[in-house]
Amino acid sequence: MMIEEVLKERFGYSHFRSGQREVITALLAGKNTLAMLPTGTGKSLCYQLPGYMLNGQVVIVSPLLSLMQDQVDQLKVNGEKSVIAINSFLSFDEKLNALRQLNTFKFIFISPEMLVSENVLARMKSLNISLFVIDEAHCISQWGHDFRPDYLKLGYIREKLGHPLTVALTATATSEVRADIIHSLSILDCEQIIYSVNRPNITIAVEHFQHYREKRDRLIELAKRLQGPGIVYFSSKKLAEQIAADLKQQGVGNVMPYHGGLEQETRMLIQQQFLHGQLDLICATSAFGMGINKENIRYVIHFHMPMQFESYVQEIGRAGRDGHPSIAYMLYSAGDEMLQHQLIEGELPDESQISLLENWLNEQKPTLQNVTEFEEELSLICGFNEIQLRLTLDYLKNCLANGNEFSVFSSKFKTFIKERLDSKKRKIEEMVNWISSEKCRRLQLLDYFEESEQQQMNDCCDHCGFSLVPFERIQAANTKSIYNEINWKERLADIMLKKREGEH
Repeated sequence: MMIEEVLKERFGYSHFRSGQREVITALLAGKNTLAMLPTGTGKSLCYQLPGYMLNGQVVIVSPLLSLMQDQVDQLKVNGEKSVIAINSFLSFDEKLNALRQLNTFKFIFISPEMLVSENVLARMKSLNISLFVIDEAHCISQWGHDFRPDYLKLGYIREKLGHPLTVALTATATSEVRADIIHSLSILDCEQIIYSVNRPNITIAVEHFQHYREKRDRLIELAKRLQGPGIVYFSSKKLAEQIAADLKQQGVGNVMPYHGGLEQETRMLIQQQFLHGQLDLICATSAFGMGINKENIRYVIHFHMPMQFESYVQEIGRAGRDGHPSIAYMLYSAGDEMLQHQLIEGELPDESQISLLENWLNEQKPTLQNVTEFEEELSLICGFNEIQLRLTLDYLKNCLANGNEFSVFSSKFKTFIKERLDSKKRKIEEMVNWISSEKCRRLQLLDYFEESEQQQMNDCCDHCGFSLVPFERIQAANTKSIYNEINWKERLADIMLKKREGEH
């Protein structure tokens, strides 16, 4: 069967989006592939379609539980029943049952942390894996914007699984990060399919403010003025909630906050309401957006600057997936970057924590076999948060596995922390320079990703000039989404029921 026939029969589409055909053709030709495709081009189709044409299981490594569940739900909506997510949502008994029946599933989603488990890996080795998928592959690189230590082990995992056909997918990666991905996965002869990060239908604008109050008032004005749906990004959970409340008070209806601190069912309900037109605006942290397949988002506003260009391009790329004109606003006031500096320092252990760690290592002398037994103790003694603890334990395990002395571990760990901190600080500085620059914003973004300059366009950015009129609210008479009639308690109950059925 031709790939166009499968596309129509399985997915109901008559044509491919940018890059999809090339990735699928490479995989069906048996070539390992690294694909960098713009946000919103449908990367999941790049492994789902060839998965149906290849004999065996498709294993998808995904970094976020919510993203994993969204993709599982989408497959089920398309009629696929042999799909499962192996993650921490499953109880111990559910996990055992799922592993026993693993060969009955066609699509297997799994977190990298779960995949490194010896029991899980042993079960995976018994499968006929036709395709090994690394979603959000930039997480492999320590220079990527979402570095995950367990992603570094995927090269080892791939070797243990017998070097299955592999596709690494990402939306944003510099040449340095792409080289890291290829080396780490040992796919040196891979096909590279690299598309531009440019989204010509998204106008880019930055506005400067002296005081927080001015910026807040401008946000409220834009929320009233711009045609939705929209997303406003914050670096603070508290502020996302506060501004959402302020917007409601100012008469901006159908708005809700979203962040990782909310209960899972609440997050799922908000996602569904936004997807189906019940909500017009989300005040969110970066926890929102990945895996959200909504084509008609008309604007994205950054109330706080992101930590790096990669995050920025990915987040604004959630607008205008239908190809229609959309706008990305960044509201900046002097000193905003200090919040980002505080956030990166909170991700990494500081000197005093490392000193406490050194003392603890010399006293306890843990081994590779028992180091995980000390997680709680280590967290309390050194004051590690969850991210710091995961990073430290992973680095410690690697050193112990290589037979390094504790003194060698400490020296290497300090060097790693310094390099990581310097890299993140440099990326923040690059963002600040871009915000302050008077050159075309789009060309500077393309230059960062080492892309050649493209022809200038209308409504490009605030420096090249644009009109806000095309993005203003359309005063349609009594237009009402059909989804407003849906009973959302019933919808959520149905979603949760399908989730439970898929886990059993």
